[in-house]
Amino acid sequence: MNVRVRLFSIAKDLAKMEELQLNMKDGAHVSEIYQYLSAYNESFMDYKATFRFAVNEEYVPDDHTLQEGDEVAVIPPVSGG
Repeated sequence: MNVRVRLFSIAKDLAKMEELQLNMKDGAHVSEIYQYLSAYNESFMDYKATFRFAVNEEYVPDDHTLQEGDEVAVIPPVSGG
């Protein structure tokens, strides 16, 4: 199945791209996207505890099951002021 992954802020900087298309096995979980990104650039591991994921504009846990055509946003830590 194909999913679109959008990267923001430090995630975009680490990946050196704003978005990518991933072909994943049926039943894949959001956590597998993080594994892919960490394999691409090990520095992603430094942010494991702080990145959040949103699927189709809703925050989801790491064990969320992905569906064909989902859009996954990798959300870095956000601070306000």
